[in-house]
Amino acid sequence: MAEAAKDIDFLEFIVKNLVDHPEDVKVDRQVDEMGVLLSVKVNPEDMGQLIGKQGSTAKAIRNLIRIIGLKNHARVNLKIEEPEGGSPRQKVETEEKPSENTTTEDFEDFKI
Repeated sequence: MAEAAKDIDFLEFIVKNLVDHPEDVKVDRQVDEMGVLLSVKVNPEDMGQLIGKQGSTAKAIRNLIRIIGLKNHARVNLKIEEPEGGSPRQKVETEEKPSENTTTEDFEDFKI
């Protein structure tokens, strides 16, 4: 159980120092035949800071967590859980499309 406390404490320390809302950081630990899975949840506003540009921060955290696992002879993986509602980039606002008549009216000026 001491190893469990080490990897969870280490991950919480890293993530809480990266984000703007450290009180919202939650880390869960699951052990199965594949190894240890650490799941981290953060405030939706902090997802960009946790993942980093092109995932560089997340990759670095995963590497550090794997090193902690190697020291304890365990395979440790990190899962960053997406906040409820998904990312704002995936939400597409529907706009009213102009009717085709307005497009043809624009070209009538050119007498094409």
